Amino acid sequence: MQIGDVARQVGLSLRTVRFYEEAGLLTPVGRTQGGFRLYDEDALDRLLLIKRMKPLGFTLEEMRSLLAVRDELRLPDLAPERRHELQERLKTWAALAEQKLADLRARAGIAADFVAGLHDDATREPADPATGGHLTTEPT
Repeated sequence: MQIGDVARQVGLSLRTVRFYEEAGLLTPVGRTQGGFRLYDEDALDRLLLIKRMKPLGFTLEEMRSLLAVRDELRLPDLAPERRHELQERLKTWAALAEQKLADLRARAGIAADFVAGLHDDATREPADPATGGHLTTEPT
C-alpha cells in the first residue's frame, strides 16, 4: 500500500504518517519504481497502536520501546526465557497504560465539572447589589 492508502485506513494525515516514519516508529517495506513508499499490514497495525497510545500521552521513545517489545515477541525462534521476560514487560506497559487512562479520566472529570459550572454561571440570574439577592423582572 502507498502512504495515502495507509493514512486513510488508519485515519491519520500523510504528514503524521511521515512524521512517525522519520521518528523511527514505522518503516516502509519498499518503494515503487517511482520512489513512492510502500507499506504492509504490519505498518497498519503499528500505526493503529501508535494512534491509541498518543491520547494517553506516551512519548515517542515510549512508543518506540513498546513497538520493539512487540516486534521481538513476534520472532518465531525466541527463547522461552526471553519470551517470558518480554511478556512481563508487556504487563508493565499495560499497568502504565491503565495509570495514564485513570489520570486522563480524572482530568476529564475536572473538565466536565468546569464546563457544568460555566453553564450554571451562564444561566444564573444576576445578583442585585443593593439587596444581595437576585434581580427579578416581576413587579413588587
